[in-house]
Amino acid sequence: CFQLERPASGMSGLGESAAGLPASRPVAGGRARAGLSLWWIPLVQLPVDTRCTRAASSLSCLRSLMRQDVRNRTLRAVCGQPGMPQDPWDLPVGQRRTLLRHILVLAGVLDSVDVRLKMDHRSDLVFLADLRPEEIRYRLQHYFKFLFVRDPLERLLSAYRNKFGEIREYQQRYGAEIVRRYRAGAGPSPAGDDVTFPEFLRYLVDEDPERMNEHWMPVYHLCQPCAVHYDFVGSYERLEADANQVLEWVRAPPHVQFPARQAWYRPASPESLHYHLCSAPRALLQDVLPKYILDFSLFAYPLPNVTKEACQQ
Repeated sequence: CFQLERPASGMSGLGESAAGLPASRPVAGGRARAGLSLWWIPLVQLPVDTRCTRAASSLSCLRSLMRQDVRNRTLRAVCGQPGMPQDPWDLPVGQRRTLLRHILVLAGVLDSVDVRLKMDHRSDLVFLADLRPEEIRYRLQHYFKFLFVRDPLERLLSAYRNKFGEIREYQQRYGAEIVRRYRAGAGPSPAGDDVTFPEFLRYLVDEDPERMNEHWMPVYHLCQPCAVHYDFVGSYERLEADANQVLEWVRAPPHVQFPARQAWYRPASPESLHYHLCSAPRALLQDVLPKYILDFSLFAYPLPNVTKEACQQ
């Protein structure tokens, strides 16, 4: 979940020239936490009804706006129900703390767009939780706020492969506990580096979504799209196009571009996801899906087809 700074005076429309915009430094970076991504600069939000007038590809822009419209309508319908939070201060303390710790405030934190690093590994980034309440409220009101989402189960598979297949810290902290809980005869001190996908799913079934690790916590709980009114919700499936669309909407300088994917990176493919889901017990999937149902519905992702016929293909 991210925010970009708007100029203090706001904007009345496209009649205001780019020359009148405040000076700002470019921001660039690498992969972000929880399956989201960040590479942004602080600039201005364009009015919704004029955004496509500046798009390099009007058809692409219109398709993007249509996706946004579907998500916005769904968010308004769900978030407008009685009892849904309308502000971070409507949330219980624990949920509000989680939210504010994961909204990154972007306002010129890097001097060069050529820097290659993982921004989530930097110690000098500013999150809303680092600010005073009045500063938080100001930024929620005046900053351009955006969030990138991913197919919930593809996100889970990606987290499973990366955290338990490559990162020793996660193997020791989470993997060993999962093996102890769900594998017969595991012994008192398993390495945690051979967690199976069904074991991971069983762990998720037993976990409270609000207390999950950020990499597999439902995005609804992580970024609270009812309590925070995001100006843009992008998709991992169209990461580069949506990211560059945001850069264009905020009038980023031409030399600021979304970083190319690193050559070694191999994302979870639909085929790999289909294989893992079809290999898992169906009853287990039926127990996992309700925990992520808001992510499916709010962000317009279809539920997986794991019927016998589909899995035989």
